[in-house]
Amino acid sequence: MGATKGGKDWTPEYVVSIDHGRCIGCGRCFKVCGRSVLELVEKPFDGDDEFGDDMGNKVMSVKDADDCIGCGACARTCTKKCYTHAPA
Repeated sequence: MGATKGGKDWTPEYVVSIDHGRCIGCGRCFKVCGRSVLELVEKPFDGDDEFGDDMGNKVMSVKDADDCIGCGACARTCTKKCYTHAPA
């Protein structure tokens, strides 16, 4: 547990996973993460790609969860609510 600058208690919650079913690969979370925690990868194909062949083929993935500092910027910027976070 830590504290904010103002002295309030704060418990960092670290990225655990990203829901590939919700992620659209927009990259907003990647842009706000300054720790190289995320990477854009090929979307796992389950046989029912609603976007066809031209869209929806990339999603964000956790590249290095150990580098996450628990700031939550990725989840706050994600419009699709793809992120799962948990305390250490």
